[in-house]
Amino acid sequence: MTANELVKVSVQAADDKRAEDIVVLDVQGISLVADYFMICHGNSEKQVEAIARELKDRAQESGLDIKRLEGLDQSRWVLIDLGDVLVHVFHKDDRSYYNLEKLWGDAPTLNVASMLA
Repeated sequence: MTANELVKVSVQAADDKRAEDIVVLDVQGISLVADYFMICHGNSEKQVEAIARELKDRAQESGLDIKRLEGLDQSRWVLIDLGDVLVHVFHKDDRSYYNLEKLWGDAPTLNVASMLA
């Protein structure tokens, strides 16, 4: 599966669990860690956990190894390392505090709406 396909699967999985404000940053050439960062949030710990579990399940159904999954126990900021794609699922209150979009502000964003069509 290509990185672009992985991004699309991740966006769709998050959307299926009603993740809000899904943003995908193209960090190729900016970050050595991954090619894309996907950032979204849920409005409660339960929703954050549901989004993260759906992402994990979809990745495994696609035959992908999850390199690392952290933060699920508290469900305030869950990080899912899918290799070329790092997914950040925040609790709404914590997303604005960490403000990753500003931190990686020089990265172009992908059109998420086109991935949901």
